[in-house]
Amino acid sequence: MKTNYIIRSVVAFTLVSQLARAQDIHFSQYAETPSIINPALAGTRYNTSISVNYKDQWGSVSSKYQTFGLSFEQRLKFRKMRNNFFALAINIFRDAAGDAHLNTLNPNVGFAYIQKINRYLKFSGGIQGGLNYRTIDVSNLRWGQQYDGYAYNASLPSGETTPRSSVTSYDLGGGVNLSYSQSDKFISSRNAAKFNFGFSAYHYGIGNTSFINTTDPLQTRVCVYANGDFNIPGTKNALMPSFLYMRQGPSTEVILGALLKFIIVDQSTYTANKKPFALALGGYYRYKDAIVPALLMQYDTYAIGISYDINVSPLTPASKKFGGLELMLRYN
Repeated sequence: MKTNYIIRSVVAFTLVSQLARAQDIHFSQYAETPSIINPALAGTRYNTSISVNYKDQWGSVSSKYQTFGLSFEQRLKFRKMRNNFFALAINIFRDAAGDAHLNTLNPNVGFAYIQKINRYLKFSGGIQGGLNYRTIDVSNLRWGQQYDGYAYNASLPSGETTPRSSVTSYDLGGGVNLSYSQSDKFISSRNAAKFNFGFSAYHYGIGNTSFINTTDPLQTRVCVYANGDFNIPGTKNALMPSFLYMRQGPSTEVILGALLKFIIVDQSTYTANKKPFALALGGYYRYKDAIVPALLMQYDTYAIGISYDINVSPLTPASKKFGGLELMLRYN
């Protein structure tokens, strides 16, 4: 019992000691949350896309950390614009974290401009803006100074600064992306080579977001990424490698990995009765943090993604390597 109390106290202290710095919402299946990686990705893959994301993590250490995402993308084409078009993206993300009920609500709208360079290449630029609304309730937290040497005593003062209950700020980001696609088919073993490479920056010039400090702006998050889908010659299979680098202030995150896709039924150009189907297996490694096995199933215009974070960070003694389950549903 005492060990569990100490662990929960350390986690709570670590959480609240970081309240002065907002942390961005992120998913392990980052290729399926393009608006978090780069606003310029909107409209580059599909004419219309609707996706739902859910992540559940750290239940073995403290109260569950749950993240939800809902995204909609739509290409906007005009008759006089043959080699270029616009895209609209609407996103709503919500994050509920830990015993302090640290909640983040982030609705935003993005616009992208996509210019066709040639038959296969597209260059795009995008911007995204919205709100960042955060709330917290520290009444359920326990602190080291409330341990009287024998047990937890709620009547003892915590010795901590009482934070504000909510903070609202605006959000702004943008980026550029280069896309290559030999085919517009969703699932195809022929002419299926595709890749994206880009750069983005979020939270440009954002004001104070801290519950405690009065002058602590949200630091800019920079992303560099690359991902692809390449047919393996002589087979109906494909390799889907990906890489993501993010830096926000002193924090750095690096993820790399790949999925091996088995194309069971090709997408047909001539009939709609033949529904394409593909199954992809693989995983990712988040540097010094987690190993993430993943499964992606694609059927016709629908996709389901499942992954699980296996924690390998210094938090392993508390987490016992349990990380978080993540689910994705997409219609395109």
